[in-house]
Amino acid sequence: MNAMSNHSAPPYASAVLVLEDGTIYWGKGIGSQNEAVAEICFNTSMTGYQEILSDPSYAGQIITFTFPHIGNVGTNEEDYETTTPAARGLIIREEITNPSSWRATSHLNEWLKKHNISGITGIDTRALTKHIRDKGAPKGIICVNYDNKFDIPDLLKKVKEWEGLEGMDLAKNVTCKSPYQWNEKCWQMDKGYEKSQDYKFHIVAIDFGIKRNIARCLVNTGCKLTIVPATTSAKEILSLNPDGVFLSNGPGDPSATGKYAVPVIKEIIKEGLPIFGICLGHQMLSIALGAKTRKMELGHRGGNHPVKDLTTGKVEITSQNHGFCVIQDSLPENIETTHISLFDKSNEGIAVKGQPIFSVQYHPEASPGPMDSYYLFDRFVNNIKEYKEQQAT
Repeated sequence: MNAMSNHSAPPYASAVLVLEDGTIYWGKGIGSQNEAVAEICFNTSMTGYQEILSDPSYAGQIITFTFPHIGNVGTNEEDYETTTPAARGLIIREEITNPSSWRATSHLNEWLKKHNISGITGIDTRALTKHIRDKGAPKGIICVNYDNKFDIPDLLKKVKEWEGLEGMDLAKNVTCKSPYQWNEKCWQMDKGYEKSQDYKFHIVAIDFGIKRNIARCLVNTGCKLTIVPATTSAKEILSLNPDGVFLSNGPGDPSATGKYAVPVIKEIIKEGLPIFGICLGHQMLSIALGAKTRKMELGHRGGNHPVKDLTTGKVEITSQNHGFCVIQDSLPENIETTHISLFDKSNEGIAVKGQPIFSVQYHPEASPGPMDSYYLFDRFVNNIKEYKEQQAT
């Protein structure tokens, strides 16, 4: 089931993956009988496939899981990061087995069909991952057809015509439609998601594709949380009287989303409010401060990425999902680099000298992934506390 140069579907094939360079992978279809064109990326996480598939940051992408046993714990009603998953498809090695978790409420294949997501199984994901590693994340298309009918030239044409993620604003496709309050706290055994009643401060989160577990971590710190759409104006945000502003994760090119988001961020910076950004929010905050971003060849996606906190000297293992990064050399002098990737030395965090403003490239809520970076939510709240104390004097 490796790449094949001919166009004849083998008898077992009910799905095909076609890359923009003409490489073809035959396999078995899972999920919805459909076509999906997107950027092909890979994720090295061994757990949390439901959270990954429902992460809004995967809009415009098809995910290759390097871990072979995807689907073995089924899916449930609690592990969603958003109501409507934005990933366009998935690629896995082994066929999906029956769920073996006490938390499972449905089979992964039924979950995929429910959300109209197409996938392919039975291909050599190691070979595909090496292809991506050596040549960069390609454009590609998955076609699932349970009648074994495929028009390869037409599929390749559709891939080549797709514009790709560079220059694409996808935040507008995954953001909320109107402001709302969020009061769920982090999940606990035998308790689930409890509601918060006590609030110390008020945080306004700009939703560029916010994950539910990030919202829960903010509420867990004892803060009231108002989530607003990506296109909300600075005037509207400030009218909510926030004690701090959070810039969320999200998909797409930061320079594209930044056309409307960066001016808003600049206005909030002028107000002097504490700001905390992650992922896309980190990139657009950097742009607002005078830096530049670029598209990465591979991106960082997985739950095992080592990052060094330059302010403490500690190394944390992080959960990441991004295909763009801040250009280190473009950061202005008043911006301190706080974190770097130990994989490729790329920028993973910044702070504004003398102001309560900072951001990181990775996902500190770690759903899925390690919990090394939870301290960042407390750092944000401590910044808010100090800011409020200064305002009171």
